[in-house]
Amino acid sequence: MTAEPGAEPHPEFEIVAPERITAPVVFNSPHSGARYQAAFLASVRLDALALRRSEDAFVDELFLAAVDHGAPLMRAHFPRAFLDVNREPYELDPRMFEGRLPAYANTRSLRVAGGLGTIARVVGDAQEIYDRRLPVEEAIRRIETLYKPYHATLEDLLARVRDQFGAAVLIDCHSMPSTGLAREERQRADIVLGDRYGTSCSAGITDLAEVTLRGLGFTVARNRPYAGGYITEHYGAPVAGIHALQIEINRALYMDEKSHERTAGFAVLCGKLGAFAQQLVLFAQSELQIRRAAAE
Repeated sequence: MTAEPGAEPHPEFEIVAPERITAPVVFNSPHSGARYQAAFLASVRLDALALRRSEDAFVDELFLAAVDHGAPLMRAHFPRAFLDVNREPYELDPRMFEGRLPAYANTRSLRVAGGLGTIARVVGDAQEIYDRRLPVEEAIRRIETLYKPYHATLEDLLARVRDQFGAAVLIDCHSMPSTGLAREERQRADIVLGDRYGTSCSAGITDLAEVTLRGLGFTVARNRPYAGGYITEHYGAPVAGIHALQIEINRALYMDEKSHERTAGFAVLCGKLGAFAQQLVLFAQSELQIRRAAAE
């Protein structure tokens, strides 16, 4: 298990890679970053524990065993409260900033309206992060120095895997609160798979993921309440050979949601998700063998 060789490493994210990538599967954890820089903490009205409510805490660790099975894992170290790479690059709320946003900024999305744009206004149950407006230049700086390099690296990784194997499967890894909004009709499942209602990933891959996870003892839902965010939508292009599937893990399975501490379920969940990653890799390898045999 090593850091990805080749490109100059970035201090705020990394690719953890096996000695040899053996299947066209890539895992990505964009919201598990927990490095809260002192300058950022000094600029907000919330303490670090409150800010952590927006994290997908420990999700990168939950899926780290995928590397042992031949699949790379990309993960952010910067926190989601600082910058959210699962948004459009300029999904920004003009009320948050001093100065004029670029004309191409998306200021009217539902995510912006909810305070959860590329630079979030709130965490948790609508707790305001800042007590003053930010300079527009600060928003642009975060996007140019973090957002764009992160996506350039992820795009390059997917392209290299697709070039090597003829296809790539992106598993975008997240966690969700154990309880949802009052309007939700039923208790949340253990795991929610999001494939943008069948548009970002082939049905065969999503079916395999669901069957495997159910076999491991999880309750599984599809696309509700999470169908997949920007990353799933942006990268998922089955016709072009890239499949993207979002996976949301119920936090009650592995952590105390108030203290942000791991529970006894953490090690158990790591083992099961390692088995899930192994099955995805084996499936991808068998599909490649079938394709090669058909071409001979």
